[in-house]
This record gives sequence, C-alpha cells and structure tokens, in this order.
Amino acid sequence: MKKNNLKKKDFYSKLSKKLGYSQPYSKKLIDDLLEIINFNIKKDNFLLKNIGSFKLLTKKERTGRNPKTMTTHIIKSRKTVSFKISKNLLKIINY
Repeated sequence: MKKNNLKKKDFYSKLSKKLGYSQPYSKKLIDDLLEIINFNIKKDNFLLKNIGSFKLLTKKERTGRNPKTMTTHIIKSRKTVSFKISKNLLKIINY
C-alpha cells in the first residue's frame, strides 16, 4: 500500500494554484507559518483555534531492549510534540 503523504513542496504548490500566489511567495508563507508554530511550541503549548492543539512533552530516560539480541541500552530523555485535533475539525472530517 502506497502512502500519500503531503510534502512541503506539494503543499505550497497547491496553495499557489488555489490562491493565485507565486510559488516563492507561497513557500515563504508556509515557512513563516511553520516557524511561528515551532517558536510557540517551544515556549508553551500552542492552540490553533478550530484546528487543534500542540503540546510539548518531555520523555524521561529509560532502558530499551533489542528484541533480537536481548541487549539493553539507555534511551536518552527527549522532547516530543503531541497534537490533539479539535472537535470542530473532527466533525468536518467525519461527516
């Protein structure tokens, strides 16, 4: 089964066709939007009204195991982002 992921290049291409902007302007628009989202997620949780919320999670250090060789190793602590879709967008998707 082939995945149909939307790449950033496809995203700004579709945006330029839909709104009539030039490709470089659309690319700048998408890059600026992603930069704003990244900046706000790093500061605190970030809410996009009627789309969803991003939450920065910190995972603790833990022990991992290779199931094939049964060797253990330490998985370092790290930060990850969680996204929760809004109820409004979920209604739109499901109907």
